[in-house]
Amino acid sequence: MWDFIALIAFTMALSAQDASVVAAAAPACGPMDATFEVQKDGSHHATMQPEPGKALVYMVQEDCVGLGCPSTKVAVDGTWMGANLNKSYFSFATNPGVHHVCVTLRSRSSIAPRFVGLLHFTAEAGESYYFRTRLLYGEGGDIISIDLDRIDSDQGKFFTAAYPPSVSHPVK
Repeated sequence: MWDFIALIAFTMALSAQDASVVAAAAPACGPMDATFEVQKDGSHHATMQPEPGKALVYMVQEDCVGLGCPSTKVAVDGTWMGANLNKSYFSFATNPGVHHVCVTLRSRSSIAPRFVGLLHFTAEAGESYYFRTRLLYGEGGDIISIDLDRIDSDQGKFFTAAYPPSVSHPVK
């Protein structure tokens, strides 16, 4: 009987922890069950200028090491913007202001802290911003975390010149 009560209490504690993790990611991540079809566009595109009154955001997925390089999906302010494959990038326009970015594995349907990269930034009209996602692997070849960071525009322009763009579409 006491084992059953302990199991119930443990399950409730895990549910509360899951709820707090979801709440922490909520400003940035969209619904976790969103999925995308994604492929690389064989043509290279030059970096663009932001449209008037907007900022331009580039999301780069850097090369990963391991048996497989899963794709990532990217959300801003709770809306999924697209997905990237290994060694590719995509871009989108955004309004000026503070924005919250979320990156997670494209196939994940739940939030696990090690599989989510979060950050915020303040966009200014007419500016371009570059972010890089790297998948970090452990000794056994399993992904141990997602690294998301803002990178210098010189480094970002290098990646967008070296990598093809990704094209993604939500799967309904």
